[in-house]
Amino acid sequence: MRLQLSAPDDRKIQKAIAITGSKSETNRSLLLQALFPNIKIENLSNSDDGAVMQKGLAKSTGEVDIHHAGTAMRFLTAYFASQEGKQVVLTGSQRMQERPIKVLVEALRSLGADIDYAKEEGYPPLKIFGKKLEKSQVSLPANISSQYISALLLIAPSLENGLELELIGKITSVPYIKMTLALLGQIGVQTAFEGNIIKVSAKESVADITLVVESDWSSASYFYSIAAMSEIGTEIQLSSYKESSLQGDSVLANIYKDFGVQTKFSNNTILLKKTSEVKSAHLEYNLSNAPDIAQTIAVTCLGLGIGCHLTGLHTLPIKETDRLAALQTELGKFGATVDIDSESLTLQPQSNLKSEVAVDTYNDHRMAMAFGPLALKADFVVNDAEVVSKSYPDFWNDLKTLGFSIAEM
Repeated sequence: MRLQLSAPDDRKIQKAIAITGSKSETNRSLLLQALFPNIKIENLSNSDDGAVMQKGLAKSTGEVDIHHAGTAMRFLTAYFASQEGKQVVLTGSQRMQERPIKVLVEALRSLGADIDYAKEEGYPPLKIFGKKLEKSQVSLPANISSQYISALLLIAPSLENGLELELIGKITSVPYIKMTLALLGQIGVQTAFEGNIIKVSAKESVADITLVVESDWSSASYFYSIAAMSEIGTEIQLSSYKESSLQGDSVLANIYKDFGVQTKFSNNTILLKKTSEVKSAHLEYNLSNAPDIAQTIAVTCLGLGIGCHLTGLHTLPIKETDRLAALQTELGKFGATVDIDSESLTLQPQSNLKSEVAVDTYNDHRMAMAFGPLALKADFVVNDAEVVSKSYPDFWNDLKTLGFSIAEM
């Protein structure tokens, strides 16, 4: 599906949007529910990733295809490895079969797991023979994707002796680790995170509980971008959000002050208000704790004609696509000068944007959504726009609600 995007007639937007539950919280909650079936969940994400996770957890044998869902690949690897008697082949899209998983497999094997590679060493598909994991100590590099770490932490309560996890080196993506530990705490599991050691106690059963999933802050980022590029006085209300969020991307509320956008919390909603123009010609952020908003920030800066230097992005090359290379290419189509290395991106200020560009999305939902708000500054086309269903199926309809002109080509 190709979409032609144009700006709203009124650049002073006054609208309210309800956003689906967080994909990150949804997938964690679903795995915990599979381990402890008396857990109930409200406000589940309606994303493809959430649906794939639910479908995968329901299987005990045969092939489990998670398509592009990286979180599901990591979480289900740990889940099936720890489930005695379950035998599956866990696979995914061609891109998923190019994304490394050796670190997690080796960690699980050290706990006693029986996992083989069906094709290339170190990559999916995986042949997993579920068994009781009796060992309780494991170590991982601290600078890897937090999803590897969370995968182990989530199955930890179901292990006979719990888990002691040592993280070696400097820890990144701490908010996602803390999100996992907070959800474990909500269901009554004892945890400790001191220095580079994380301990999770075993728990045979949990009391009846309902987990309410907060709406997705990564999805909110695109509306922050829209507010930043809109006229002063723009107000966009989003629900349902908490000021004491478990999600690392909630740092948006602070970052976008630099773009003239203020955030007001009230009754589980946030009100984004454009109160001033951006005051700096160049902004710098370390996004090691919130790498999923890097694309949004880069596109916002492009739209506002300012430069930025974003660091802490070492996990982006192994996402749905190499997001650093993809950003360099797609920002460049609008005339931008972009330099990248293995963990950073530098965008030079660009005052005149090229129009009628066709943005490629690389099977990456965040590439499509991050560029969407740029229609406020230039008309362009988005290729394979349906990719947003991975995390936010209603995205294009919600942009129409704000007044954007979106036509299928």
